[in-house]
Amino acid sequence: MPEGEGKPRRLPPLSALRAFEAAARLNSVGRAAAELGRTHGAVSRQIRALQEAAGVPLFDRAGTGIRLNAQGEALRRQVAGALDALEEGWRSVLEEAHGPSLHVACSATFAMRWLVPRLGGFYGAHPGVRLRLSMTSARQLRQEGADLVIAWDRAAYPPADRARALPLGGVAFGPVCAPGYPVAVTPGALRAPARIAQEHTPRAWALWQEATGCYVDCAAELRFPHTHLCLEAALGGLGVALLERRMAREALEQGRLAAPCGFAPFAEGLAAIPFSARAEGPAARAFLAWMRASLAAEDAASEDAAG
Repeated sequence: MPEGEGKPRRLPPLSALRAFEAAARLNSVGRAAAELGRTHGAVSRQIRALQEAAGVPLFDRAGTGIRLNAQGEALRRQVAGALDALEEGWRSVLEEAHGPSLHVACSATFAMRWLVPRLGGFYGAHPGVRLRLSMTSARQLRQEGADLVIAWDRAAYPPADRARALPLGGVAFGPVCAPGYPVAVTPGALRAPARIAQEHTPRAWALWQEATGCYVDCAAELRFPHTHLCLEAALGGLGVALLERRMAREALEQGRLAAPCGFAPFAEGLAAIPFSARAEGPAARAFLAWMRASLAAEDAASEDAAG
């Protein structure tokens, strides 16, 4: 038989497979329809047509929702694997056509106050690499398909993800407040009217207390969903915020913030968690090497200045 010829492929409609995979992954026809930009009825018809073509049901009813049965789960594994391979292949084609790219996710504060202002140095050394940045919560970052997630607090990630984390550099946290804010520091205690906490890193104050042996005694606690809001609240005199030294450096140098206890290192440090095969590619290796070198150079400069 000549190369390129053969029996026609016996495949169900790819649109039906996409509808099935989305509904199976999300456990909801409605959420699948929203993800695919289709109506609920259209996705339901595609799944029904797929079941009729297969000759077996693929879902069972579970209350008001749906649940994969054994046949559906077997098909889901095959379809998900095939779509993953197709997606990765398509990314490779795009990378070949447009140059290597990398999707990096991190907190908005880290992006604005450290990463973006320094990206000129990275692009100067690696002009062919294209970076895409996402700035949102850790759970949403994974769903957006980030290749690398940069984070210091990895407690919310599954153990397998934490085990894959690639160290980047140290982190050090300290209480900061507006000059003149009524904070009292005595051996073993920090007292202030209010402390400021970041909602998505609830361990930070506890870790700082463990690292320093200094008890935090505040009558009130204010919570904000983003670190830059915690910083602004501290600048506005609302309380004492716990910030990583790099995020507070500019305001400290300008005299707009004070750090009455200095900064204490956290053992976990900053790391990048890989979530795709692209995280092992040349673009990722170049980016991670640049980050490690940049962070280390800044730490060395800070130590020299302190000495």
